[in-house]
Amino acid sequence: MSHEINTMAYVAETPWHGLGSKLPPGQSIEAWQAAAGMSWSIKETPVMYSVGAESELHFRTSMENKVLFRSDTHAPLSVVSNRYKPVQPREVLEFFRSLVSAGGFELETAGALKGGKKLWALAKTNQQTVLKGNDTVKAYLLLATSCDGTLCTQAFFTSVRVVCNNTLQLALGESAGVVKVPHSTRFDPKTVKESLGLGLSAWDQFSRSMKSLANRPVSEVEARAFLETVLGDEFEDDGKAHRPIQTVYELFSGKGLGADMQSAQNTAWGLLNSLTEYTDHRTKARSQDNRLNSAWFGAGAALKAKAFQEAMLLTA
Repeated sequence: MSHEINTMAYVAETPWHGLGSKLPPGQSIEAWQAAAGMSWSIKETPVMYSVGAESELHFRTSMENKVLFRSDTHAPLSVVSNRYKPVQPREVLEFFRSLVSAGGFELETAGALKGGKKLWALAKTNQQTVLKGNDTVKAYLLLATSCDGTLCTQAFFTSVRVVCNNTLQLALGESAGVVKVPHSTRFDPKTVKESLGLGLSAWDQFSRSMKSLANRPVSEVEARAFLETVLGDEFEDDGKAHRPIQTVYELFSGKGLGADMQSAQNTAWGLLNSLTEYTDHRTKARSQDNRLNSAWFGAGAALKAKAFQEAMLLTA
């Protein structure tokens, strides 16, 4: 498998196939910046293009677009409009400085994807929930951005189930639970933090949802109906099914990590985690970069959000 996670730093266990530089806990933002390969800045220059025959080339400048490039290698990152306001690699990490220094947050992973076109940092909060059978789920805060137009700057809370590293973005009632900053405006960390509402209410609400799912028994008929609704596929008359629906059902039936735990065995929580495990760890991907991008921002994230909504309907 090819890897496009160009630079990354982490604490605790080695993530994503052993890539990245391991740091001891409690490091400064400056140490994170160096270890994560984010000690560079995004520079810009006007777009120039050639016109005329090959023997008489002339160069002109576009007044409406600019090239973004790395300050260290001068490698191009993207061509964007002059209104585009990139978020610098240092800004991604600086976002967490006050949160870490105040206590309760600890940076756990940070890095650059696709040669620096996408940047992210993930911090563990001091919040966690322990479901029956010692099934532990921890809360994290993710900040990510891009400089190629594929992703606006986003900040949101996500959960990680310890036994299997399944990730699930917190769904907060009618809110998507995501603060998005378009690149047409300047990134303001203070405003983003205020919009996130860094209190206990978001996690408390999500914790109640998890407990409801863990306490809701699910029959075989309900499990099959759930998967058909979420995945848009149908089980065949002989009980078999086309993948991926069969794979997810097998994970729910005992092959998934933590499927035999009291909280998950034949419950709506176990059913949801069979889908998240498949999405985060079992789907085919050209690279770990693509898998991570899908799980957090793309098709995988959308599928997990749909699964959560359907699972909560079982508890209504």
